[in-house]
Amino acid sequence: MWTSFKKSLPNVLTCGNLLCGCVGISATFNNDLLLASYLIVLAGIFDFFDGFVARLVKANSELGKQLDSLADMVTFGVLPSFIVYHLIMESVPDLNGVWKCYLAFVIAVFSALRLAKFNIDERQTLGFIGLPTPANALLIASIPVILRQHEDWAPVILQTNYLIVFSFVMSFLLVMEVPLFALKFKGFGWKGNEIKYIFIIASALLLILLNFAAVPLIVVLYILLSLVNNRGKAHV
Repeated sequence: MWTSFKKSLPNVLTCGNLLCGCVGISATFNNDLLLASYLIVLAGIFDFFDGFVARLVKANSELGKQLDSLADMVTFGVLPSFIVYHLIMESVPDLNGVWKCYLAFVIAVFSALRLAKFNIDERQTLGFIGLPTPANALLIASIPVILRQHEDWAPVILQTNYLIVFSFVMSFLLVMEVPLFALKFKGFGWKGNEIKYIFIIASALLLILLNFAAVPLIVVLYILLSLVNNRGKAHV
């Protein structure tokens, strides 16, 4: 019985991720973007630990792989699109511009492409090609929280054209052909993990100093450090 539970635990955590996504989408229907954002953060924790536990108890399976992608599509693809949809809705000056809200769903479309590509791309066993959907979703989730913490930033952030361009830029980053490192450790020594430790330490400091406002900076830092890492490997 214990063995069966261990083997099922990663899938239970993945279902927790999926549940967060479903509840988060329903929260956006009530215009509770703050709750939706926090549920993305909680889902991110589930998403991290389902893979970690699967490797720990050696319970990797094709079922788990497919379930993980389906859960990620809902939580890190569809839910972020709904958040941006509501942000654009809030920013449009009149009903004539309401159609622009639907452009937010380009994020869901490219998230689906990103996840499908990940499942068949053998290059992504130790790292990523393109921005992972959880990172993209966490960046989007930070926006409602930042707006709550810094209400005076609203005139800058809640601009229709800015949000539309943001949606397309983030969609492009999901499928760009650029290798990005993953926080997977074969060993915990400094050698070979320098970029990962620098990223973790810098991210922790940014979160302490800036709270949720640090999330966009952390995503930018992640991409920049990945580029530095790629350049270093090219010269080896």
